[in-house]
Amino acid sequence: MKEFLSFQERISALREKKIEFTKAKQKLLGSMDFDDQALILPPEDSIKVIETINSSGVPVKDALLKEFFPKSNHPSGGFYGPKATGENFRDLLKVHPVYIDPLSELAGAYMVNFISLREPYWNPDLDYSYLQPEIDKYKLLPGIGASNHFCQDVKIGLDLGWSGLKQKVAKYRLINTSEKATNFYDGLDAMIDGMQIWIKRHAEAAKKMAESETNQQFKENLLEIARLNEKLINDPPETFHEACQWMLWYQMAGKMYNGSGSLGRIDQLLYPYYKKDFDSGKLTDEHATFLLACYFLRDTSYSQLGGPDENGKDVTNPVSYALLEATHWLRIPVNVAVAVGKDVPKDLLKKSVEILFEDKTGIPKFLGVDNTIQGFTRNGFTVEQARTRAYSGCHWYGLPGREYCINDCIKINFAVVFDVALREMMSDDKSSPGMEKLWDLFEYHLRRSVEVMAQCLDFHYEHMWEVYPELLISLLSYGPIERGLDASNGGVDYYNFGLDGAALATVADSFAAVEQRVVNEKRLSWNDLMNHLDNNWSNPEGEKARLMMKSIPRYGSGDSIADNYAGKISSTFSKIVKEKKTPKGLNMIPGIFSWASHIAMGQDANATPNGRFAKAPISHGSNPDPGFRKDGALTALSSAIASIQSGYGNACPMQVEMDPGISKDEGGLELVTNLIKTHFDLGGTQINMNVVDKERILAAHKDPGKFPDLVVRVTGFSAFFASLSPEFRQLVVDRIIAES
Repeated sequence: MKEFLSFQERISALREKKIEFTKAKQKLLGSMDFDDQALILPPEDSIKVIETINSSGVPVKDALLKEFFPKSNHPSGGFYGPKATGENFRDLLKVHPVYIDPLSELAGAYMVNFISLREPYWNPDLDYSYLQPEIDKYKLLPGIGASNHFCQDVKIGLDLGWSGLKQKVAKYRLINTSEKATNFYDGLDAMIDGMQIWIKRHAEAAKKMAESETNQQFKENLLEIARLNEKLINDPPETFHEACQWMLWYQMAGKMYNGSGSLGRIDQLLYPYYKKDFDSGKLTDEHATFLLACYFLRDTSYSQLGGPDENGKDVTNPVSYALLEATHWLRIPVNVAVAVGKDVPKDLLKKSVEILFEDKTGIPKFLGVDNTIQGFTRNGFTVEQARTRAYSGCHWYGLPGREYCINDCIKINFAVVFDVALREMMSDDKSSPGMEKLWDLFEYHLRRSVEVMAQCLDFHYEHMWEVYPELLISLLSYGPIERGLDASNGGVDYYNFGLDGAALATVADSFAAVEQRVVNEKRLSWNDLMNHLDNNWSNPEGEKARLMMKSIPRYGSGDSIADNYAGKISSTFSKIVKEKKTPKGLNMIPGIFSWASHIAMGQDANATPNGRFAKAPISHGSNPDPGFRKDGALTALSSAIASIQSGYGNACPMQVEMDPGISKDEGGLELVTNLIKTHFDLGGTQINMNVVDKERILAAHKDPGKFPDLVVRVTGFSAFFASLSPEFRQLVVDRIIAES
């Protein structure tokens, strides 16, 4: 290797290592239909592979340390509550493998998902079987036991450092002396102790590595890593480099603890450090970009660039552009989103679109911040509060350090609700079936689903703290330490549970198909339809009927019966969610989003009148089904999704597939830029965009191993295409072929 490497050369070498780490995960763990999250495997001789449930409720394989066993405090063998959880996490950090790469200027890598050690997952003493019959009836994703999916304020930690946080816990321990508070503070203290131990082990390892390093550039880098991490064991960061490292420790621990991926407004968090170092001549833009690229290699957390501060002034700054450039250097999955609004600089959007088309990684995504701000005020918040809400997850936002919301974990499958309503109507011998009756039953069961969800959320709120508390995010929130209460149970000021509806297109097209083919045209009788659904469209007659039902003008085609139903479903869902709070008085916020669950949620749904087979995937989020229009008009897609927005501050994203050839046409990039702005002018809230050609995606689907670095936008997250399961790759392929 050369004696001296440039920043670009070092990132190129680190990127190659990243690809190799990913290949190793693919080989050991198989498909990964979720965020990449930057985890690397522990040393081969220390691994045991298990099957578990991740923090989003998805079954996965995971690698753990075979010699580490958490200490139980319950007859079931599990560990529950703040003290036991914090102490077990501290003990894991004592033995978690150290990782330092001389090419990088940041230490550490996370290798173990602590949440996978939870067994049993829920404390069996806390019974919610009284809710289970209706959870099962509607196939709800109720959120009980859901982790993270809200946003801390990292500025608290950057200002205080670990010793400052320790002192803060000690101060309020003297004020809040109940057994519950003491247990909570014990857990927080253990978490801080663990973090300090973890950082110290890396500082010592870097110093030891430097002793035998012969390359002078790497030796000096290792000594600097040792120096700054020795400082960060206790003290808050003072430089841009130190701030990146402190934030990385916290974010990696969040990933390890419970899969937390929220980060918030990273350009605001880092700008004061950047300005101080840049003005003093200690930092160049290239060095800042390198440090941010090193950061993204180890943390893919959800972060927002640009957008207004609480007074409405846009905060885009040089760090915003350096962050974009860092994603450009890396070309790996990173969850960066760019704000688009009336006061956000046009150059930020222009550079974002250029990078999107040049890199073809689906990065960045785009945020309609003016609309989400206005929508959030409809929940009773001031516009100043709404402006500070930060993009923090696949489709959602959070007030950093002040709001508990477990967004993206709580979902109602409209397709199941529709099926329950349809079958109840057909079993009624006293009256004839009809569209009005079907809609009334759908609305009734939708309302009942929301009511059951509200009870589930109250149960979660009451008990999550004593099962698996949010210790790490509580440390960097306003209120939990001061009150002696976990963020999941009264510690923060605001509780706004994000409740998503899924299968919008599936059900809108089903309503429309029934109205057009059964009621208006009388091509099928109601009984004929039910027979075909019960038989899953089997035999030639069933397939003929299926194609007939599928061929109606669908949601997205423009001014169709299906478009009208899509708007009606979304507005009715929002109205029901917002008409009252949970029985304990907690707020709920509606959205339309399926995340990566549309395959699993499809498994729960019978055949539907839009021609969908039983157990087939439901429709993707807010989007029409692929092929909704033969001309594939992007303007029609944009108009359709803009028209069904929930309107309360969480997004109903538009997923767009673009052919890279458009960038070669005169004015092509300007056309895409205008499409983005127009969608938000129409009321849209978020755009996820893929740029990939059909031939390449088909070749990669046939042999993904030949394309190890192909990155695609899956949904709210991007991922290495080769990491996805064949079923998930097929969904991405179908979208791209139909819509690009």
